Amino acid sequence: MSRTNLKKKTGPDLQSFFEFIDDISHQKGLKKQDVEEVVRNSFVIAYQRKFGIEADLEVLMDSEKPELLVIRRRKVVENVINPDAQLNLNDAIQFKKDAKIGDVLEESENPFEFSRVGATAVRHILHKQLQELERGLIYNEFKGKEGDLINGYFLRWRDREVVYVDLGRAEGILPRREQIPSEKFRPGDRVKAYIKSVELSRERYRDPGPFILLSRAVPEFVRKLFEMEIPEIYEGVVEVLHIVRQPGYRTKLMVRSSRQDIDPVGACVGIKGVRIQSIVRELGNERIDIVNSAQEPEALIANALSPAQIVEVHILNLEKEALAVVSDESYSLAIGNNGYNVRLACQLTGYNIAVKTKTQFSQEMSSPEARERLQKLFASEQKETKEEGNSTPLSEVSGFTQRIIGLLEGSEIRSVEDLVELSRDDIEKLDGVGKTTAKQIQKILSESIEVEIEET
Repeated sequence: MSRTNLKKKTGPDLQSFFEFIDDISHQKGLKKQDVEEVVRNSFVIAYQRKFGIEADLEVLMDSEKPELLVIRRRKVVENVINPDAQLNLNDAIQFKKDAKIGDVLEESENPFEFSRVGATAVRHILHKQLQELERGLIYNEFKGKEGDLINGYFLRWRDREVVYVDLGRAEGILPRREQIPSEKFRPGDRVKAYIKSVELSRERYRDPGPFILLSRAVPEFVRKLFEMEIPEIYEGVVEVLHIVRQPGYRTKLMVRSSRQDIDPVGACVGIKGVRIQSIVRELGNERIDIVNSAQEPEALIANALSPAQIVEVHILNLEKEALAVVSDESYSLAIGNNGYNVRLACQLTGYNIAVKTKTQFSQEMSSPEARERLQKLFASEQKETKEEGNSTPLSEVSGFTQRIIGLLEGSEIRSVEDLVELSRDDIEKLDGVGKTTAKQIQKILSESIEVEIEET
């Protein structure tokens, strides 16, 4: 192969060009090799517009010499089929006198001698490809932070609905639905938020992205605040089981401790509420109720209706309904502002809770019809409790893990007596069990029953 070389330009323009690549790499936090590849691709695309889309092109870049050349290769053929990459012998002789069929001729061009229109095209392509490179880098960085808290600064409002947040290398979007009601932002205000999702692009949007959706309204935002502020939660000693929230008004957290010497509620609140105060301030003085988990639904519902004083709770297990009787002075606390307290308690416990004052309950129970209705309502509960007293709980089978017990109870198998009546095929058909787990269950059950018979 032979190359027709033009005079290389090694003046200040070329040196400045390589310095520009270094500056772009540092300013945007990009790898120099990636920027150089973008530059090469930009020149290739620009020269394809000049020589044809199928032209065989190569860009040589060397910052040490310095050198910048675009090489075009064409093969000498008898009949030209692809003029972008081929030329006939007569044309080849114009470049190389001893050219012959089968030769590959190389021509080199200095991009700095490109036409004004071509140079403009190069700049446009380079700018666009650098944007795409930076966009992909930012997307990958923030995609890995989904589900984390992030700090930023208020930038601007859009239509008084959407807040744009400066996150350093990118902007986050905080729509009205993800904001705490009535909160206001001013230029320069610090904004702490939860990264809800990160998308590279969106349809029907002019903004190229990436789109970083922030939220201050989701329950996960509160969870992350507690993980950050409460060491016991961060270390896993205190576990947050469930969070329900009405942003701007009230949040309820169900917690439990893995250690008997640590009170989960006290650990979250702190002495005189010192631990929870920073979270309350971050949420705009939103009320936060820390609810201690309980095995008995009556106790759980009583805890969930905090801060109301609960007199008694009646449960109808089969229907997941409950009646909570509260003191007369606690009725408004139990219901809460706009009904938020009892509504959140229902969401937290999974029960449909009706609230009555002690006076209302007494008056309704004064009539024989009301007493009869209540007796019928809870007759099935009392019968179930009595039957459970004569049965063997699944938890007494030493080989059963919490997972197995959960699967069985989820299919209404709550005692050993219920389980032994099922065949292996019946056990396999239970939700989430399958052949392997069914075999394991029968093996553990048979071994446990044999042990109990030998001891008797």
